[in-house]
Amino acid sequence: MTAFLDGKVVAITGAGGGIGRAVALAAAAEGAKVVVADIGVSMAGEDPTSEVAEAVVGEITAAGGEAVAVAESVTTLAGGERIIGAATERWGRIDGVVAVAGILRERMLFNMAEDEWDAVIATHLKGHFTVFRAASAVMRKQDGGGSLVAFTSGAFAGSVAQANYAAAKGGVVSLVRSAAAGLNRYGITANAIAPVARTRMSANVPMDLAEMGDPEDIAPMVVYLLSDQAKHVTGQVYTSVGPKIAVWNQPREVRAMYADGRWTPELIAQRLDSTVGQERMPLLDQLEAYRKAAEEKAAAEKAAG
Repeated sequence: MTAFLDGKVVAITGAGGGIGRAVALAAAAEGAKVVVADIGVSMAGEDPTSEVAEAVVGEITAAGGEAVAVAESVTTLAGGERIIGAATERWGRIDGVVAVAGILRERMLFNMAEDEWDAVIATHLKGHFTVFRAASAVMRKQDGGGSLVAFTSGAFAGSVAQANYAAAKGGVVSLVRSAAAGLNRYGITANAIAPVARTRMSANVPMDLAEMGDPEDIAPMVVYLLSDQAKHVTGQVYTSVGPKIAVWNQPREVRAMYADGRWTPELIAQRLDSTVGQERMPLLDQLEAYRKAAEEKAAAEKAAG
């Protein structure tokens, strides 16, 4: 073992498999004491069990590390408090939280049921809030502050059949930026990772991804953000995929126009396109490219047949 996170206590949700497991193993290998939080549910949020969390704890302890398993849902404040409480009760502090837990309920917006919306928002967005709230309450009073690491997705820029997931992940980005602003004076950083990796969830993405990596590719960036080396890094969204790490832009106004007095719809119609215009959605360009490629493939197959 090395000592990049020596002496730190880290809680990781969704740590029973995929990216969460890779992060838990990497953090432990770097000297952290780890709370492995996972109820081991299916992607639809069913069949709770602690077996997956216990299995990861077994891997960590077999390698000489320290870890404890917690089978709690992140969708309630009580669950979030128990996850963080497992760290403070056993080791007396909490230095980092990594929120990976998530589920999918894919559906077109016009067909989406209320429970499909609520479940995804509760797990992804509220699930970040519950553990971040509990952890930051402890971190602000302890020496050294702490680090909050969120998991968002490039889907926060829009999704065809996952409006619930995209909305939740967009909310996570805003939560991170708010946490970075509000907790900075307490020495607490907040950042987000938008990963691209082969997991149960990525297997359900309806389009081919141009870039793809493995869960183990994500873990080093998370470990870095949890470390004292990253005390100056906050309010950022990073993509991590394979050998690539990229940073996303911060929201800002791009162009503006002004009226002499109050705007009218007619005046806006006259000037908007030529003055302010639009910011093109990359997703729309991607969808158009996929549509054209599908049409060309179909035409080629028809000609060959």
